[in-house]
Amino acid sequence: MGIEIAWSVGVEATGDRILPTEQILDLADAVAHRGGSASGIGTNSYGATFLVYAEDRETAIAKAKEFFQMAVQTANMPDWGITRVEAESEEDVEPEPGFP
Repeated sequence: MGIEIAWSVGVEATGDRILPTEQILDLADAVAHRGGSASGIGTNSYGATFLVYAEDRETAIAKAKEFFQMAVQTANMPDWGITRVEAESEEDVEPEPGFP
């Protein structure tokens, strides 16, 4: 068992129509308890970004996908399927100038 590090994982589903703002807000409510944030207002997609702790990228993505699917069900989102996943670890991020 290795050391878990922080990962920011974005998950997105794309469909055939623009969803009402209220539906994206329902998704935001559904991901909030996991520290997630939702996106998709004014677009033909919806998504969420989660901060997860995992040993590697694959595990981080798996955790975020699970959280996303639970939130999609809770918010009664359309079942469009995941079309994009991005994961970035705390080690991937280069510090801004002036920060240690």
